[in-house]
Amino acid sequence: MPSRRALIRRPSPRVADGLVTHVERRTVDPALALAQWRAYGEALRAHGWETVEAEPADDCPDGVFIEDTVVMFRNVALIARSGAETRRRETAGVEEAVARLGCSVNWVWEPGTLDGGDVLKVGDTVYVGRGGRTNAAGVQQLRAAFEPLGARVVAVPVSRVLHLKSAVTALPDGTVIGYEPLVEQPSLFPRFLPVPEEAGAHVVLLGGAKLLMAASAPKTAELFTDLGYEPVQVDISEFEKLEGCVTCLSVRLRDLHT
Repeated sequence: MPSRRALIRRPSPRVADGLVTHVERRTVDPALALAQWRAYGEALRAHGWETVEAEPADDCPDGVFIEDTVVMFRNVALIARSGAETRRRETAGVEEAVARLGCSVNWVWEPGTLDGGDVLKVGDTVYVGRGGRTNAAGVQQLRAAFEPLGARVVAVPVSRVLHLKSAVTALPDGTVIGYEPLVEQPSLFPRFLPVPEEAGAHVVLLGGAKLLMAASAPKTAELFTDLGYEPVQVDISEFEKLEGCVTCLSVRLRDLHT
């Protein structure tokens, strides 16, 4: 059976100081954020995922949003270079973690910028959001790293949200889901399903029909249940205040040898 690992990182005591760009700043409770992060990890483990903790980055308020630091395709890890300069220190511990797991490591270099939250993989198609955190040079470098491995890279404009995956993710059958007011060009996706809540646009595929999603999207959970999926809901309210979602809090690594 293919191994399933999820790279996670404990939230910084300074998590309340995390960046916000498209939302009003609200007070974040660091103790509650830590409790929610622990419950998120428990949900992954309960559904067959081994969690691997990257070295804490207590001086990086946004370090818990580990997805932004690296993009995986097959056994290649592309270490990101955030468009937010203050977040670039987050990658060191992640680089070490993916190297220990046996990944081949590449990097995004200046002048390229790329956040992992801008990258959505649907089979061998890699959608990359071109917006505030990822620039054209970053898109080009991602293409150069992954196209030789069989990826088809599709650039998508992003301006209404922080990252591409703030607007869309995908169901197990490849259907892209999103909260339509935040999706600029749904026609770029072969199959697009609008969901009734912004928080419902984000799912982590746990395996089979199970979808990890935020507890703040009950109407979307009903929709997914009606479609034959099994929502697994977690409360991530403190991270949602920082534009975070269920995908941001882990990097999912399936069998690295396929």
